[in-house]
Amino acid sequence: MDFALTEEQEAIFEMARGFGSEHIAPHAQAWESDGTIPKGLWPKLAELGFGGLYVSEENGGSGLSRLDATLVFEALSMACPSVAAFLSIHNMCAAMVEKFGSPDLKARFLPRAIAMESFLAYCLTEPGSGSDAAALKTRAERTNDGYRLTGTKAFISGGGYADAYIVMCRTGEGGPRGISSIIVEDGAPGLSFGGLEEKMGWRSQPTRQVQLDDCAVPAENLLGEEGKGFSYAMAGLDGGRLNIAACSLGAAQAALEATLAYMGERTAFGQPIDQFQALQFRLADMEIELQAARVFLRQAAWKLDHGAADASKHCAMAKKFVTEAGSRIADQCLQLHGGYGYLADYGVEKIVRDLRVHQILEGTNEIMRVITARHLLAERG
Repeated sequence: MDFALTEEQEAIFEMARGFGSEHIAPHAQAWESDGTIPKGLWPKLAELGFGGLYVSEENGGSGLSRLDATLVFEALSMACPSVAAFLSIHNMCAAMVEKFGSPDLKARFLPRAIAMESFLAYCLTEPGSGSDAAALKTRAERTNDGYRLTGTKAFISGGGYADAYIVMCRTGEGGPRGISSIIVEDGAPGLSFGGLEEKMGWRSQPTRQVQLDDCAVPAENLLGEEGKGFSYAMAGLDGGRLNIAACSLGAAQAALEATLAYMGERTAFGQPIDQFQALQFRLADMEIELQAARVFLRQAAWKLDHGAADASKHCAMAKKFVTEAGSRIADQCLQLHGGYGYLADYGVEKIVRDLRVHQILEGTNEIMRVITARHLLAERG
């Protein structure tokens, strides 16, 4: 068993980290204040191949593995987890278009998505359906020309910002088998947005409700087959859980590195505070937990890449473990900064706020426990 990254993987990580240091980190606080990310950033990321990470090379993407992708998101999150997670959503959508879209749909949407001239958003959650996603009520009625969608999507990253939305909607019976995926392009008649949500973290990501009021969409914007939308939505979740865990990992690493630097400079009682054994123990505990999280995450990614029977279980466990570890580490880093950790100038309080939502999205950590327990009971049988 080889735990080392290949030279190519190390190069991917360093490339992403270098880009984040130069193009994201210096602007992260300003983008948070503005509540948006300049769209000019995305084509620069696309030049590195980050607009279609899992899209095959045949279709113009990078064709990376899930393990490779976790390296990208870990590295970018060292600059800003909000920006990195936003990129993850776009990549999940692009992968769905390639995997399930018709040749016509792929030809219309993939090239611009990979070049990041067009940003994609994912619309599953509704005001009344979160963990119980199959209970969604947004409806798509067939017409002579295509579909008319009516309903509301909630907590949508990129709402009012994206160029196209992959919308999970009901075209048939109740439950998961009646759900389809339809792409709604910005500017479609009947498409509108709620106000900008005031959030605890991820504030640079514009988040709004997506409102569909008899929204007209052509038939050719159906993604895949009618009634398969829920399975398409669920198919991307294992990878999404790895990505959000990677975002927690990278941000926690950045917080720890900032804390180490701060503690070497800050003096109390006549010596740098990193010389107090009690505080050294806390640093050691964070490093141990961070390294354990990294190994767990990469093992889960390896299993997903190799189609292991227990891949979904490991993705759920890694998501739960790594996101909670990341938040604990960030919180401890803030504490070790003392009052300065509470100030925006030091960057740690932003990490604490940004990471908190990672325990909620891509399936809450309570659902991760449900998945893990179900697998355990099935394995016993």
